[in-house]
Amino acid sequence: MRIKSSMSGVFSCAIPALILSAVQGFAEPQHGIAMYGDPALPADFASFPYANPDAPKGGKIVLGEVGTFDSLNPHILKGTTPWQLRFLAYESLLERNYDEPFALYGLLAESFETGPDRKWVEFTLRPEARFSDGSPVTVEDVMWSYETLGTEGHPRYLGVWKSVESMEQTGERSVRFTFSEDNRELALVIGMRPILKKGQWQDKDFTESGLDTIPVSSAPYTITSVDPGRFVELTRNPDYWGKDVPARQGFHNLDTIRMEFFADSTAMFEAFKGGVLNSNRETDVEKWRTQYDFPAVQSGEIVKSEIGHERPYGMYGFAMNTRRDKFSDWRVREAMLNAFNFEYINDVQTGGSQPRITSYYGNSVLGMQDGPATGRVREMLEPFASDLPPGVIEGYALPVSDGSVRNRANLRRAMDLMAEAGWTVEDGVMQKDGQPFTFDILIRQGKGEDEAIALMFTTALERMGIRATVNMTDSAQFEARSKSFDFDMVYYERGLSLSPGNEQRLYFGSEQADEPGSRNLMGAKSAAADAMIDTMLNAESQEDFVAAARALDRVLTAGRYVIPIMYRYDLSRIAHAKELTYSSDTPIYGDWLGFQPDVWWWEEK
Repeated sequence: MRIKSSMSGVFSCAIPALILSAVQGFAEPQHGIAMYGDPALPADFASFPYANPDAPKGGKIVLGEVGTFDSLNPHILKGTTPWQLRFLAYESLLERNYDEPFALYGLLAESFETGPDRKWVEFTLRPEARFSDGSPVTVEDVMWSYETLGTEGHPRYLGVWKSVESMEQTGERSVRFTFSEDNRELALVIGMRPILKKGQWQDKDFTESGLDTIPVSSAPYTITSVDPGRFVELTRNPDYWGKDVPARQGFHNLDTIRMEFFADSTAMFEAFKGGVLNSNRETDVEKWRTQYDFPAVQSGEIVKSEIGHERPYGMYGFAMNTRRDKFSDWRVREAMLNAFNFEYINDVQTGGSQPRITSYYGNSVLGMQDGPATGRVREMLEPFASDLPPGVIEGYALPVSDGSVRNRANLRRAMDLMAEAGWTVEDGVMQKDGQPFTFDILIRQGKGEDEAIALMFTTALERMGIRATVNMTDSAQFEARSKSFDFDMVYYERGLSLSPGNEQRLYFGSEQADEPGSRNLMGAKSAAADAMIDTMLNAESQEDFVAAARALDRVLTAGRYVIPIMYRYDLSRIAHAKELTYSSDTPIYGDWLGFQPDVWWWEEK
């Protein structure tokens, strides 16, 4: 990669640069960019539609997390950090509007330019941009951040960095990225990387930083109090540089954000009921219906909000590690899906009130359609037909039980599939070549609902001669084992957006399958999936983009990598202090990144 970080040579190349700009389409400064078409908001927009620019400042939100933390650096592989810290304590060149499928607007960058083929993008920093210590955000900080994250940072940053052919300073406040591949999304995602202060890290090992370094950043909040493993508190910076930026109007209204940590979800819920926390998301629908009637709710001090959305439901369930021989055969994975008695489990857990997740992009235009693949979707999949498991092209649906605890028909089907894969029952034990079929299910400690579902699953497996063990581990162990793929089956969550892009390689790409820290937990290696992701990234029409997403959904769902459970995020269910308020104009992404606490405010009732 070519990196030109000094100003020498920049102005001597001014005339060639002008010629290059003309050749590449007379690029002009832009205030916003969308994946397809034009951004919805004009250059003079006042605020994002789901933010209240007149919201008062003040108040405090106290949130809970199950587990612990041992790092304040969310940008490296080592350690566990509070999950929201990556979004609250750092800023990027561009800010996302969650009321559009995928559109970005200037934040640290006052403007940017790109060519019609988006092979390059150039950002110009705002002169007023500052870090929390008062020092200016410079091009040097930007370039150092991109190179460091791309070479030493968390794997989530590595893929995009590999696609950068060159990075060079082109003016006092401007930097240009040129890409090595045709990928129209790169001009957008490159603007979403966190910008760190180079001077803070020059004499430190970035990859080993834990709790000893309080980050200096340009964000509206700074970390002001830490008790290792117990809580992190952030305070709104009264001198925040970006208070007049349109993409920040109505954001970051609360004075204090505190994140408390608990050993398990029961302890966290009791802390919420006792007033230690003043906001709590609930994913257990039955618990939301039956246990949120405690005195503070009855008196109106706590209110229950249900927030809908138009995004894909994503995938939640139990992922099978296909790196392990026992789960490398799709027939074994289909057997597990048949043995998982969803209808009975759902009745026990939710009274049958929650429908099952049926595909990765369900609830959206990107979701696979019932029946055989047709049209562009079929055209995209047919070159890979010989390597695809049954159902991808022909059509696939999850097994459905009769709802009884015995689940006889599906268990018979599961036994037949195991036999086809070479597994037989001898002396009551499922085995092959003398080796019993046993496996563990890894679950994060404190996730009682997930444990209960897994235990009902293991009971069904016993009838097949299979011994499965539920392994509950604390957050640190769960993260370490997940990152190193040290599991047979693991509880799996994957939220997905209306504009899937480069992150799909990290989630489902073959290249990431064996990369430690990859989010491809199931170890999927599918040439068809890789091709669909590439098509999505390079699609020049909405038709091809949607077709590629639907084809990918088919490859993943019929790949039988995950045992899906019930919808948990069809609605966001948040119980909160009556003073905590949000706009009724919620974004199409609903309660997503950038919603709570970003656009909430405190209003005395």
